[in-house]
Amino acid sequence: MTQAWKEFQQKNKDRFLDELLELLRIPSVSARNEHKTDMVRCAEAVKQRLLEAGAGKAEVFPTAGHPVVYGEKIIDPSKPTVLVYGHYDVQPPDPLELWHSGPFDPVIKDGKIFARGACDDKGQFYMHIKALETMVRTNSLCTNIKFCIEGEEEVGSANLAEFIKTHKELLKADVVLISDTAMLSLATPSIDIGVRGMSYIEVEVTGPNRDLHSGTYGGAVANPVTILAKMIASLHDENNHISIPGFYDDVQDVPAEERKILAAAPYNEEAYKKDLGVNELWGEKGFTTNERTGIRPTLEVNGIWGGYTGEGSKTVLPSKAFAKISARLVPNQDSEKMTQLLINHFEKTAPPYITVKAKPHHGGEPYMTPIDSKAYKAAAAAIKDTFGKEPIPVRGGGSIPICSLFEEELGIKIVFMGFGLDSDNLHSPNEKFNLENFYKGIETIPYFHKHFAAIS
Repeated sequence: MTQAWKEFQQKNKDRFLDELLELLRIPSVSARNEHKTDMVRCAEAVKQRLLEAGAGKAEVFPTAGHPVVYGEKIIDPSKPTVLVYGHYDVQPPDPLELWHSGPFDPVIKDGKIFARGACDDKGQFYMHIKALETMVRTNSLCTNIKFCIEGEEEVGSANLAEFIKTHKELLKADVVLISDTAMLSLATPSIDIGVRGMSYIEVEVTGPNRDLHSGTYGGAVANPVTILAKMIASLHDENNHISIPGFYDDVQDVPAEERKILAAAPYNEEAYKKDLGVNELWGEKGFTTNERTGIRPTLEVNGIWGGYTGEGSKTVLPSKAFAKISARLVPNQDSEKMTQLLINHFEKTAPPYITVKAKPHHGGEPYMTPIDSKAYKAAAAAIKDTFGKEPIPVRGGGSIPICSLFEEELGIKIVFMGFGLDSDNLHSPNEKFNLENFYKGIETIPYFHKHFAAIS
């Protein structure tokens, strides 16, 4: 069986890559209305790829937003069923001038695919489609497989909840398998045992009723950009601890044993700083870098603007200033509660010479995978088969909004099998995905199905 998998994958690896590059050429940016037709085109392409890979059926389901692609290969209803989740939508590519090549003109350089969506998440969910094809063509599929590939993950999965609630029987499975996370490296494989939740708000600060001449009115009227900057600066104290009252009330202490496991992960601070181009690191006092990005909540400004930002100069005291702010949440923090906490904080702390409006965007709950579950054990065994070593359990710093939703609505657990790297420039210019990681994922995934079928 395993030799047949290797031979099939080796024979077809160039075609696998060409197919992925075709998907990457579709600018499926869910956040922008001008790409609505591209979203439909990409959904149809995913459906076609599922059918070509051997899915018994595949269908594009419209939603109030962007479509969901469903596919399945049912070999025996009595066998365990794996539901693969992924997303075909991608982040906006801005700023375009920082890309070394076109974000939707994939380039292969130094053994890496450079394109928006290469790792997040087209390259990763496509590994599962090619793993399905491998097992179907070698007549070795030992589980039923279902696919739920959505188009709104990057904007909060607003319509997926309704789709899941109205299609519970269609999505019925024994486990959800997700490749939308990273591993430490090919030399040190790891499995995410959790992802953080998210609360995301937008803040609008208004001062005067119009833009003013900064010479005539400067010094007499509060500048909204200045006031917003001061409000944002006050969100962290001298220890880089978030200073919003109540922010940490529901945060659970992580046991010393888990912190010890996290500390076992290889970490080179000088290499970390060099990769990011920074002289020093910044974070909450009392925690290591890996802990700050995994087991601790954070609060970050994702964008700030106001006044004149065009070419040349314009001496203006702006009427308004804006910021987009997100918090990453850890287990026991509720996204709706935390979003309201952020909104209330900005409204309550606004000085009298400006007004503040804050509104929520999207959010999602934190999620943890039990390491004693059958699915985790199957994933760990699969990685050991292909990497030759046990994976290290780690916590991911990112968010996948639908995780808790799947468990709540379908009553099943999730296991993460990510093959990207933290250095793959997710959400940044020059996003990439190592060819070796792409092929390693296709090689490893069939072993997961083999082990999950054996222990279920």
